[in-house]
Amino acid sequence: MNNSQKDEQDDLQKYLEEKAKQEQEQKKKEKQEPEPLSAYDACVLKESAKINELIAEAQKRPKDD
Repeated sequence: MNNSQKDEQDDLQKYLEEKAKQEQEQKKKEKQEPEPLSAYDACVLKESAKINELIAEAQKRPKDD
């Protein structure tokens, strides 16, 4: 193997190591910072909470037979 091939191989190895390091950092960042909710998801969660409150309230009331 001549010098230019050795240099290319070293450069490729460094590039691949840097790329792997960046991917690991990106995965860590994604785990630490959850994605913000879309407006739709936020609305669905809010309405779901309201429904659960209404159900809980209805279960506490005495049944009218």
